[in-house]
This record gives sequence, structure tokens and C-alpha cells, in this order.
Amino acid sequence: MEKLYRLVGAAGMCFRAFGVTIGIRVSERTTLEILRDRLPPGSRDREAGAVKRLYSFCLNRAPHRKGVRRFHTVYSDLQILARSENEMDLYEEFERDVDSFIAATSTAALFIHAGVVGWNGKAIVIPGRSFTGKTTLVAEFLRAGATYYSDEFAVFDRNGYVHPFSRPLGVRLDGSGTQTKKAPCEFECRIGKEPLPLALVVVTEYRKSASWRPRSTSLGRGVLHLLGNSLSARTNPALALNILTRTNERARILRGVRGEAAEVVRSVQRMLDGPARVSSPELRWLASDWGARQT
Repeated sequence: MEKLYRLVGAAGMCFRAFGVTIGIRVSERTTLEILRDRLPPGSRDREAGAVKRLYSFCLNRAPHRKGVRRFHTVYSDLQILARSENEMDLYEEFERDVDSFIAATSTAALFIHAGVVGWNGKAIVIPGRSFTGKTTLVAEFLRAGATYYSDEFAVFDRNGYVHPFSRPLGVRLDGSGTQTKKAPCEFECRIGKEPLPLALVVVTEYRKSASWRPRSTSLGRGVLHLLGNSLSARTNPALALNILTRTNERARILRGVRGEAAEVVRSVQRMLDGPARVSSPELRWLASDWGARQT
């Protein structure tokens, strides 16, 4: 560690997010300003002290020599996290790793892999890992007027409220697995600032040509599905169960495969906006049962 400190002794900082304190040391002071734009949402500066994880950025500015490759390196504690000739790769890997580390180790909040939007002052959570179509569904909600909260994590506090974690959306290009980052402002939507109570959990995945015919599922099944998408459930199961049970007591949990995202958004809007605007028998039943759960 002493040798590493000598390599990255130009500057450093500490920050805290969701109860987890992280340290950064760099070989060039200007690197800190680049990293500030990539800190987790909700981060706050802290004075130097004990940290849960230390990231060290060592940029190689040696003169270019023919036939010699020049690598930049970022360390996570004493392990190499990323090594690349393109220093932007280091910042991308730092962003991914620090989000995952905080999600897995936080004891102040529970992180669930999910997209989150706000609708009429309440949260809609769409749990799912990569390639389940949650980003497409989040984007469609935003086009319909929802407030953006997250494309990656639903962050629940101990009282069961959902907090914003508003990174850019990782939209996959048609016909490939390649992601492109899109800022929420590209959808001309509001960005959530305050925690919201949970209204609805939509458990779904995309299947070509499928129709959205959701079924209401039990609290227990809903909790189990959310636990399956949690990074910290294994390390702190008691906290996870306590938060999710409290969170879901007054929430509707819908499950079903979907085709077009717009179909899901329209049906959810009709259900949440009130029985008077619901037309199909299935949605009338869902809206009626929803109203009973809120009284």
C-alpha cells in the first residue's frame, strides 16, 4: 500500500453515499474533477478517515515510444480493477464498480436491481437484471410523463421509501447488446429528488409478440422476487426482509410477460389513475382491488 500511495500521491478525496464511505487517490489532481461527475447519486464529501474501499488512479504520462504500449491503471484497494490505454475505460469501470460495491455493502438502504419511475407522487418499481427489457419500459414511462428515478437500482430506506439513483439510462441499440448512455433530459422528463412511497411492482420481461395480461401476485411472492434481484440479501437478509415486507404491505404486485412497452404503460396508467378510467374487465378488477388495498 505504501508503494501505491507513492504512485498516487498528487491528491485525494473521501465521499459517503448511503452509509458507505469511499476513498479516492489520484496521480493527477485534475482526475478528481472528472471523477466527481461519476460519483454515485446522493454522494457527500467527507473528511479523510477510515474508508470501506479505496480507489487509486495511476495515469501513465510517459512519452510515447514506438512499439511500447502505455497503460493507465485503477486499483480497488490493492487489486487491479482496470488497466487500459484509454483512461476513459478506467472511469467507466470505476462508476460500475463503486455503484455495485455500495449496493452490496450498504446497511442504510436496500438496493434492488430495478428501474424506477414516479407517478402521481408514488413509485413504480420494475425489477430485473440486464436483457429483461426494464430500460425500454422505464423509457416508455418517461415519454408518457413519469418522473425519472433510476434505470439500475431501486433504493429503499428503512421506512420503505424509494430514493432516486438517477444515472443516465443504458439503452441498448436495436439488434445488438451494445449500450448507449442517454441522459434523462433527452426524454424531456422530470428527475425525482425526494423519496417516494411504493405504489406498484411490475414483474415482467419482454417476449416478442406477447400480450400484456398481468396477474396480481401475493406479497410473499413479490418479496421473494425482489430479494432475488437484491445485491445485499445474502449478506444482510434480516434487513432486506424487514424493508421489503414493510414496503410491499400497501403495494400492488403485478406479474406477466409483455410485448410492446406502450401497452404496459397505458394499462398501468389507467389502473393508477382510478377505476373510472379503466375499460377492460381485467383492469377494472385490478383497479378495484388496488383501491381496497389503499383504504
